[in-house]
Parts: sequence; C-alpha cells; structure tokens
Amino acid sequence: MTITYKNASIWYTVTGNGPAIVLLHGFLEDSSMWRDLVPLLSKKNKVVCIDLLGHGKTESIGYVHTMEDMADAVCAILKYLKLRKYTFIGHSMGGYVALAFAKLYTKNVKGLCLLNSTYEADDEERKLLRTRANKMIQTNFNNMVRMSFANLFSAESKVKHQEAFDAALQIALKTPLQGYMAAQEGMKLREDNSKFYANATFKKQIIIGEKDPVINVESTIAFAKKYSIDYQVFSEGHMSHIENKEEFLQEIVHFIE
Repeated sequence: MTITYKNASIWYTVTGNGPAIVLLHGFLEDSSMWRDLVPLLSKKNKVVCIDLLGHGKTESIGYVHTMEDMADAVCAILKYLKLRKYTFIGHSMGGYVALAFAKLYTKNVKGLCLLNSTYEADDEERKLLRTRANKMIQTNFNNMVRMSFANLFSAESKVKHQEAFDAALQIALKTPLQGYMAAQEGMKLREDNSKFYANATFKKQIIIGEKDPVINVESTIAFAKKYSIDYQVFSEGHMSHIENKEEFLQEIVHFIE
C-alpha cells in the first residue's frame, strides 16, 4: 500500500492486529528483510513495515534524506493509520531513523530495539568514506554496491548463507542512485543520540554481531552495561536477520512480549 508524502509515494504494509510494532530496514534494504519476522509478531500485534525514502518501492524527496526526513515520512504513515503508540525495531540505518523519530515524538514510543545499529554519530573517518562512496557510486554503481554490501557479512556467512546473501544483494542493487546518495548524505549529518537513548524511559534493547565491521562492539557493550540497557551479542556480522536468523527471531519476539 502507498500514501503520498511531499509528492512522493511511500510504501508500507500492515499485518495483524494488536499493539503496533514498526519495522524499519537498513541502507540498501527494503521492508522485505522482515519477511520471516512478520508472521511471528503479527500473531498478537499489528506489524507495520515501511520502505524508507529512496529505498524499495518508496520514492525520493530530495538529494539529502536526513534521518529526520525519513522519520517524518514514517510519522505520516503512522498518523494515516491512526496509530498513537508503537514499538520500533530498526536495522542499521533503520535504527538511526527510529532514534530520530523517538527524539521528535518521544511520547508515542513504547520501545526501541537497535538491531546492528548505533546511537552514535559518524566519526570524521566514516563521513569521509560516505563522501567518497557518493563520488564513486555515480560511475560504478554495481561494483560499489556489491563491495559495500559484501563487507557487511562475515566471510563464513557469505558462503553459509549464499542464497539469502544473493537475494539481499539483488534488492541492494535495485536501490536508485538518488536513494543511495541521499541516504549517505543524511547518515553523515545525523546527530549523536547517545545521551538521548541512555536517558529515554521507553523499553530498550541493543542487538549486535560480534564480527560487525560497522559497530564498535566493546564500547556498545560498555554503554549498555553502564545504562542498564538489555543487550545481546550474536556470533556473526552486521546482518543478524540472515547470519543469526534463529536467535534474531527469538530475541525480537522476546523483546516484544
């Protein structure tokens, strides 16, 4: 289903009835990444999956999609569905969007699980990498996407989960150039939400992969312990929904219950 927001078509799906759960995918992904989780959660909940700006079946609204822009597009759907309270699960960039949303509309958020995601802003090195990627992607889209996507999996995972890896890569390759660049620019601009997430009173959980190249595992664990945030460390990389599928499904269902 779609709604029109700022002259762009925003794609979403709704499954089940009950308390609202909002699932937000990561960079170069779309809402189909949740296909194994939706049937489990929708037994007792209303599950809303959204394609974020410039991803999947959702159009772009500009050449920079800040996390707040994406959060406002999410908000437009939740308002349209007349939902007032919800729990977020955000994978990677989806976690950044969920945090931006929670900061803007704190009273509506019941819980927020950061899945292979972080509350920290980009450091200067990562900002530089995003700027470089946006230059290179314009002339070498396929290779760049293949390379950056492959890096998110542990070496063993790529072989072990070849079929799921290939399927996810095909979705990544369908990301429009504008969507790719606008998201990179937006992630570069995002605020540090460490203090906000630490002090937030809604239910919280952090799920990380031990071999995740994007997240600093040690400092994340230290942060979670310091602020008494529930956390889980899985054995593989950045794509827990594929690499540690069974544990991931179990953990999310447990968080929601």
